[in-house]
Amino acid sequence: MEKVVERKCVSSSNIHSIGYDVSSSILEVQFLNGSIYQYFNVPQSLYLGLMSAASHGEYLDAYIKKAGYRYARL
Repeated sequence: MEKVVERKCVSSSNIHSIGYDVSSSILEVQFLNGSIYQYFNVPQSLYLGLMSAASHGEYLDAYIKKAGYRYARL
């Protein structure tokens, strides 16, 4: 059963909303095209950095995607 993560809308050219579940360390990102991805074992510090980044997309790419966190498309 997949985890339901509450997301917050963000101002981004590519990302619609971002959520994080502290108990499971799951970062969930919904893109403007409607696709939703969950990234696993992401430290809360990275989520907080993502939410406060000047560019959510650039931060996601540099610190989550390129860091090799395991992910799944929902």
